[in-house]
Amino acid sequence: MAFSSNSGEGPMADINIIPLCDVMLVLLIIFMVTAPQLSYPIDIDLPQRSTNPPVNPVDPPEPIKLRIDAGGQVFWNDSPTPVSALRNMMESEVQRDPNNQPTLQIDVNAEADYGVLAKVLAEAKNAQMMKIGFVRN
Repeated sequence: MAFSSNSGEGPMADINIIPLCDVMLVLLIIFMVTAPQLSYPIDIDLPQRSTNPPVNPVDPPEPIKLRIDAGGQVFWNDSPTPVSALRNMMESEVQRDPNNQPTLQIDVNAEADYGVLAKVLAEAKNAQMMKIGFVRN
């Protein structure tokens, strides 16, 4: 025991952990005080509850299938289309019903040039297309 008398048996070999506990408690208090100051808020736009739900839910239109082959040729619903004409086609699809846009499904060949895909994505962004997905075969 720690309270027993030392009757000439040599030095006491027990570790005194009270200073260690004191230091750990002080560090714990310091971290608890400073941790809330280190956090920063993140703005998130959460959906709000609607008191008036839509009267008639609208079925989504058929998706647009856009395929880019290995040679960089672009196909709009399986018909060859130049990249320069994509923006007008996308804008016409968006203007039909801006609240119910079709999904643009992009299928890119693994051997296709990334520059063609970048141009297609830029045209979709400029045409205000909101629903863009990638198809993997």
